[in-house]
Amino acid sequence: MDELKEGSPKNVDEAELVEKTVVDEIKEEQEEEEEDDEEALPHSEFLDIFEEGLALMVQDPLLCDLPIQVTLEEVNSQVALEYGQAMTVRVCKADGEVMPIVVVQSATVLDLKKAICRYMELKQQREGGVKHISWKYVWRTFHLVFNGEQLEDDKRKLKDYGIRNRDEVTFLKKLRRK
Repeated sequence: MDELKEGSPKNVDEAELVEKTVVDEIKEEQEEEEEDDEEALPHSEFLDIFEEGLALMVQDPLLCDLPIQVTLEEVNSQVALEYGQAMTVRVCKADGEVMPIVVVQSATVLDLKKAICRYMELKQQREGGVKHISWKYVWRTFHLVFNGEQLEDDKRKLKDYGIRNRDEVTFLKKLRRK
């Protein structure tokens, strides 16, 4: 008896109706996807809109110190500064340039060195300077000094040296021993 019901014209019509409905839904989804593809922005327009949004964000009083071509890392660092989770260490170079380096409160000397590297790399990308710096050479030739004390132990925390927010650390050339 079930076999008769399956083969009856009424059930065949219902099956065809369900099949047509499914096919129609698939066609509608494909048309919507094509419309979405047409609405997609070209890469250059997307970048323009993104940069406008970044420019608006940088105008915020908390983020006004950041450059126009800001990175996510820089925004996160600035927010951490505002919440007291990070500190700025001013690193003075021999030519008088002062680099404001942002590190977390519990940073080590190695964290400071890595932050200096990131700061210089971003600066070079923005200004178009030297293509490569040999940091192995830099750390072999110079050391960081705070209040006359060399920051030699990479694992030691900056707080252990007495470094706090807005303190100055200087680059000094190492003296060669004979």
